[in-house]
Amino acid sequence: MTNIKDIALHCGVAISTVSRVLNDHPDVSQDTREKVLRAVKELHYIPNTSARNLVRTSSDTIALLVKGVNNPFFARLIKVIGREIAQRGYSLELHHMDTSEDELRIGAQLTNERKLIGILFLGGRFNYSPEEMALIHVPSVFCTYTNTFGNLNPSAYSSVAIDDKQAAQDAVDALVALGHRKIAILTDNKDDRSISELRFQGYKDALAMHGIPFEPNLVACTGTFSDMRAIYEATSRLIERDSSFTAIFAIADLMAIAAIKALSDHGKRVPEDCSVVAIDGLELSSYTLPTLTTLVQPAEEMGLLCAKTIIELIEHPGQNRQYTFETVLRPGGSVCRLNG
Repeated sequence: MTNIKDIALHCGVAISTVSRVLNDHPDVSQDTREKVLRAVKELHYIPNTSARNLVRTSSDTIALLVKGVNNPFFARLIKVIGREIAQRGYSLELHHMDTSEDELRIGAQLTNERKLIGILFLGGRFNYSPEEMALIHVPSVFCTYTNTFGNLNPSAYSSVAIDDKQAAQDAVDALVALGHRKIAILTDNKDDRSISELRFQGYKDALAMHGIPFEPNLVACTGTFSDMRAIYEATSRLIERDSSFTAIFAIADLMAIAAIKALSDHGKRVPEDCSVVAIDGLELSSYTLPTLTTLVQPAEEMGLLCAKTIIELIEHPGQNRQYTFETVLRPGGSVCRLNG
């Protein structure tokens, strides 16, 4: 059976050079890299990963900490991130957390236990302090969120996210363009220092920009992004409290799907009696009746950049950056122009 020494002898290079190529280290010339990989193929070399793990003094593992296990948008990101990290020669370790858990403390604990070389935080708080970030001693990336409500220096962290406030403004703008002025909102929370608060602020800003008075009566807080029953009941209470609205902005696709069911059960047709627009762009929401109009988060591009950013930080420490993606309106049948 061919071993790493055979590859080194065949190529006329040191065993350590072959090892660096197999582990995708950057400090090898392109010619040498190609020569070694060609020999690996020609000599049918199969790396002994179990033996390699026994002698390795450092890890090649990146952790992906997922906060919000019921978020279907995260499933798409995890798939993309996992694929890219594997292709770059690193290992990915997936950890799910409850929304009430402290992701930074768990990340710090895992770093010590698993010899992690990097952490991707998928979902998290928007208000970390420098003292909290000091717990993390390896490169990290905030995925789908940033430090909007915190006081971190931009040079101290990296993030990949959409502009949640702008996306909410765009959603309300789309409804106003169709003649709607009585626009209700379905939100998890109005002041959670997180996504809900940002999208709620975007909703209020859009109303103000169009000269539409903010009506607290048209705000329905669900207390959840994914509990369909709770979202359905919050929508029902909204309808029973004030049914004069002609449109609903739901801050997430799942909320919109539950809201459409509640509207239907209360005798309101979508979109004839009430238009509905959301944010996310889940594949699921393209199969609702009617098809949901939503602002799509570019999951493929975001996941790819999350993976590339953490690898760049591992290989070239200290080059932190914040990346912001735009959402794109996916037209559907859940909105229509208001007559009159």
